Amino acid sequence: MESSLVFGVRLSLKQRYVVLLCFSIAAIVAYHFTRSRPEVRRMDRVEGLRADSSQFTLERKPFRILGGSIHYFRVPRAYWEDRLLKMKACGLNTLTTYVPWNLHEPERGVFNFEDDLDIEAFLRLAADLGLWVILRPGPYICAEWDLGGLPSWLLRDPNMKLRTTYSGFTDAVDSFFDQLLKKVISYQYSKGGPIIAVQVENEYGSYAKDEAYMPYIKEALLSRGISELLVTSDNKDGLQLGGVKGALETINFQKLDKNEIKYLDEIQPQKPKMVMEYWSGWFDLWGGLHHVFTAEEMIPVVTEILKLDMSINLYMFHGGTNFGFMSGAFAVGIPAPKPMVTSYDYDAPLSEAGDYTTKYHLLRNLFSHYHTQPLPELPTLHEKRAYQPAVIQQHLSLWDCLHFIDKPLKSEKPVNMENLPVNNDNGQSYGYTLYETVITSGGVLNSKNNVRDRALVFLDKHCVGVLDYKVQEIVLPDGKGQRTLGLLVENCGRVNYGKTLNEERKGLVGDVELNKQPLRDFIIHSLEMKPSFVNRLVSSGQWKPMRQQPSFPGFFQTMLYVNSSPKDTFIKLPGWSKGVVFINGKNLGRYWSVGPQQTLYVPGPWLHRGENQVIVFEEQETDGKVQFSSTPDYGMTVDVQ
Repeated sequence: MESSLVFGVRLSLKQRYVVLLCFSIAAIVAYHFTRSRPEVRRMDRVEGLRADSSQFTLERKPFRILGGSIHYFRVPRAYWEDRLLKMKACGLNTLTTYVPWNLHEPERGVFNFEDDLDIEAFLRLAADLGLWVILRPGPYICAEWDLGGLPSWLLRDPNMKLRTTYSGFTDAVDSFFDQLLKKVISYQYSKGGPIIAVQVENEYGSYAKDEAYMPYIKEALLSRGISELLVTSDNKDGLQLGGVKGALETINFQKLDKNEIKYLDEIQPQKPKMVMEYWSGWFDLWGGLHHVFTAEEMIPVVTEILKLDMSINLYMFHGGTNFGFMSGAFAVGIPAPKPMVTSYDYDAPLSEAGDYTTKYHLLRNLFSHYHTQPLPELPTLHEKRAYQPAVIQQHLSLWDCLHFIDKPLKSEKPVNMENLPVNNDNGQSYGYTLYETVITSGGVLNSKNNVRDRALVFLDKHCVGVLDYKVQEIVLPDGKGQRTLGLLVENCGRVNYGKTLNEERKGLVGDVELNKQPLRDFIIHSLEMKPSFVNRLVSSGQWKPMRQQPSFPGFFQTMLYVNSSPKDTFIKLPGWSKGVVFINGKNLGRYWSVGPQQTLYVPGPWLHRGENQVIVFEEQETDGKVQFSSTPDYGMTVDVQ
């Protein structure tokens, strides 16, 4: 038998195989150990991010943050790596992300850090790709996200004072931070991880209801092991009130004003200057236009920021999507809140579906001058596909679905969504709520502005009108005997910014009057459209063929057939009115014919070969088919002002 010397010992061929096998196993174990424990990867670290002079230092060397925001909760997990590689290839060195409390703690004391919410996996991936991280854990994040990321069950407390040191709020924050921070502290720079800075709350200067609040949040972070550089983030108007001792103040803007930079210098002499949110685009509102901020306007400003020796974070670098019911609402300077659209494309450098834009290529060229090595090659784009239209096959009336949801509540008076006795007494957070009562006459129905946000009004299951912030009165026709009056109230998205957060309860928040008499004796159905409800719908044997006239609101079902490797696509619904789309049980978000958004993004990884189930909840009309496009349509555009 052949033999050979290994480490000076003569071994047979069989023994050599055994030695090689042992080395291979040891290498595999070591590799997985280092992947699961980021702190063992970089134990030669000297010193983290510091703000002790006019320039940041990292590892005691001058450092400029070239950052970009990507929110893990707005991107399918299967695409995290794709988006971060494209960030790296654009010349960015730092990832920033918010943390959505409402998704991580959907019910008080019930936490979710799995699948698309696995923040540890996101941080590990950033580290593996060589990106630093600025973590923005809130608890409030704004982000054009429902209630700024705060969980709606906080509003069950009638005395709640959000974003203050009110004990009902701080007790909840403490409980959340206990769970969140123990997961992220080992990913700090000092532990060998990628986190180089942590933000204290978010834009508190524009809220500023409690002087003790920012010191409380700062201490909540420090006492749970946060040891990296602390920062705050405010627009120019909030800088005076949003800071906290021991945290570097940073500024948010889109158009450069040298006076704002001068003010930042004055309040923090000899400190690094950073734009924490350089707004690369803007958000859209239903019924409005699609905002664009041209590359020709943006690139000169970014160039000037860099010439001023400032650090920058692009908000957003890649916006992603407000899947489900997560989009917020805007209420600053207008008479009533306006809900935000499902897409969070934001006119960002990397599009909603991860495509390169003109902004991306120009930024890549600009940032390349701030690197000594060539930038990585551009990752290949994912193919898009315009699938054949899918004809609706079956329908199911809303009225025939009510037995699939929790037992309704009987109540003398209306009860707002958050205070309904559902979800283990955490209330209803999102979706629709149906309020039914019996009336014996027609006349004037007045909402008293207590509808939040929009109600379809039914008489014996026939729609007779809509109540919202603008229309608060409709006339009900006369009829014989007792009739069932129904109000299907939609939470269109809670306000995410401004001073009205404590007022964001949804459903019916007070009395509705008929002929100036308050309605009483309601039966209240909670229609959240959670995955469990959609699954019950799917397996129901009650679906009716389309040859039978559908009634509205209703659920409409079809199949998208994919005969090859699934690709990204966009759903479009001309001839439909307003509703929600589910594909293979996942809630793609709201659509609404008022625009501007005309398509919904469907990530390829959410599809599979063969049949894919499409369910549309439609409020008022359908044209009988679901169409697909290879390109998005965000509607008519308007320049950001």
